This record gives sequence, C-alpha cells and structure tokens, in this order.
Amino acid sequence: MSKPDKQRGLVLVYTGDGKGKTTAALGVGVRATGRGKKVLMLQFIKSPERTYGEKIIFDKLGIEIHQLGIGFTWTKTPEEHRAALQEAWHFTKQKVAEGNYDVVILDELNNALAIQTFPVEDVLPLHEVITWIKERPYGMHMVITGRNAKPEMLDIADLVTEMKPVKHYYEEGIPAVLGIEF
Repeated sequence: MSKPDKQRGLVLVYTGDGKGKTTAALGVGVRATGRGKKVLMLQFIKSPERTYGEKIIFDKLGIEIHQLGIGFTWTKTPEEHRAALQEAWHFTKQKVAEGNYDVVILDELNNALAIQTFPVEDVLPLHEVITWIKERPYGMHMVITGRNAKPEMLDIADLVTEMKPVKHYYEEGIPAVLGIEF
C-alpha cells in the first residue's frame, strides 16, 4: 500500500444548503496566503458589477480574485448566463494552466454545474471539469464551493463538508447582511 501524498494537492469541496461554503473557502485562502502560498479565487456566479467584502479584503491582502459571473440566474437571460459561464470556464482553464498558484478556489462552481433552468453542459461540461480537476498541476490544491455538488465532484474530492442549515435569520425575514453574506 502506498503512502498518501499530501504534496500532490488536495480537492476540498464545501457544499450543502447551509451558509458558510464561500466563507470556509475564504478562510482557506487567507490561511494559505499567511503561509506564503499563492492563491487565486474565481467566482462563477458573482458579478463584478456588485461589491463583495471578499473582493475588498483580498485586494488589500494581494490575493487574486475575479468575479466571472453575471449574478443570479433569474437576473439576466439564459443566453447571457451561458455566455458568461463559457467565458468563465475558458478563463479558469487558462489561469490554472499557467501553474502560478498553490491554491485555486472555484467559488460557486457547483451551483453553475447544477443549473437546470437552461442548458449548461455544452458551455461548462461536467466530464471536462472533472477531468481537468484531476489533471491539474501537481501540488495545486483546489477548493470548490456551491450547493448541489454533483456525485462526480464528491467522488474526486479529498474532503467534502456539507453545510446543513439548522436555523437561519432569513426565516425571520432578515435579508442578506452586509459583512456577513457579501
């Protein structure tokens, strides 16, 4: 039996219906940066048209972050979302192929792969994503967030944490809170 190789790079998946998936990934990014690792965060749903707390602090910390999406799926046309996802996937492959990063965070990738209101398989093919993650540069850790992680994603992960809602202030009518959700 061979010894586990933590130097190969790990795949961490944060999924589930509870709050905290992106927050956990942000924590990994900050911790890795603190240890001198080069971190890249790519957000598949969040749009650069809005301001997010993680973008503000990552810019201050020198952590590269890109919002590649155009927002919630109901805010734009399916064609606009499909084009954004296709461009995001192309950009992601290009950045990772450079091999300049120790940790790559693919925020809300699971959400993007799970879209059912319009087709995404042709612009963000699950089989290609899975193969690409498996064949990433040696030593690169990947953190993947988002609800509804596909079974194939769970299978290739070294760590899967499912966020489970127990109680949430949304149920009391409190909307997203600045500094907590965004």
